Amino acid sequence: MYSNTPGKAFKGTVKVKSSNGRLQLVFSYGGKRHYLSTGLVDTATNQRLAQLKAGEIEKDILYERFDPTLEKYKPQSALSTATKVTSIAPPKTSLADLWEKFIEFKRPQCSPNTMKLKYSVYTNYLKRLPTHDLEKAGEIRNFVVKNIPLSSGKDFLTRLSACCNWAISSGLITSNPFKGMPAEIKVPKSQSDDEDIEPFTPEERDLILAAFESDRFCPQCSAYKHSYYTSLMKFLFYTGCRPSEAVVLQWKNISSDLRLISFEQALIESEDGRMIREGLKTQERRKFPCNDRLQALLASVKPQECKPETLVFPSIKGKYINTNNLRNRIYKPILEGLGIEYRKLYQTRHTFITLALENGLDAKDVARLVGNSPEVIYRHYAGNKRDLFLPEF
Repeated sequence: MYSNTPGKAFKGTVKVKSSNGRLQLVFSYGGKRHYLSTGLVDTATNQRLAQLKAGEIEKDILYERFDPTLEKYKPQSALSTATKVTSIAPPKTSLADLWEKFIEFKRPQCSPNTMKLKYSVYTNYLKRLPTHDLEKAGEIRNFVVKNIPLSSGKDFLTRLSACCNWAISSGLITSNPFKGMPAEIKVPKSQSDDEDIEPFTPEERDLILAAFESDRFCPQCSAYKHSYYTSLMKFLFYTGCRPSEAVVLQWKNISSDLRLISFEQALIESEDGRMIREGLKTQERRKFPCNDRLQALLASVKPQECKPETLVFPSIKGKYINTNNLRNRIYKPILEGLGIEYRKLYQTRHTFITLALENGLDAKDVARLVGNSPEVIYRHYAGNKRDLFLPEF
């Protein structure tokens, strides 16, 4: 029996009622009045379904198999156990994702040169890793040790650890799986930074400069005459300045009497290509006094008429000299032709520092000349490049 109006159900009968748009079963049993929701919206189809359920209850009462808990008669959704809500774990944080965010954090704090020469290298290392799963940090460390030179690998792991420390402070992860790993890597002395300091002897230096002047090792391309770059090479050997500082030097940086040079900028590699960086690697500017040999060199290359912005050592086309081209097309062939072991063009700087110390200059004065700290000079040059002697006392 279905009714939209209140009414009393006779004993043993179940009435279907509509309450707030939902169908409800009403009946009495055991002296108690029961109201059982069907969970069904009041529609014609659902009314027939509710009547079937009412008939089932009536039969159970009649045959004395009624379930007083009412669990048997509740809607199937209510009868079933609560559906377990499977929590979907968020995707694992990838080392590659953290690194990308870390790079963007570091970019405003680093020079374009650092981003290009250091962090771009680390990014390439990251791409070579067999996994970016932070839970497999041990596997990453083992791969780095086996496939990347130890000194570079240690630096790379140090950066990964710094990345994770940043991610912790940013709330992206809760622990640093690379913590302590860099310290576990012991770099043999043969791979230490000191080994990169391999200065030329005075004899080797003079042979190299003579070869530049002679053009006798000139490559097939006649546009790259060795002699054109002799003045630059002499300047590098005579001042110990960085090649990046020499190629952007302008005549306004040199006093009119050619007695003083002011190094104030450098040509650096950035992610967007070559660019001028105002200021030097470790200081804003550096004053360099010229001796007679250096004054003569500058006098030989100074045009009779030049503007303050004119480059002291321009390329053949009047632009900045590309030191990569100079190295590959001229400098390396010269060393090979002379039978001198190849060393980077930057070794001209190391040669100047070493020879300055060997000729009696104080380490502090050398540091001022080349723009390093005295500690660097003592640690990398004065400490192990000079012969020890015991005076009489």
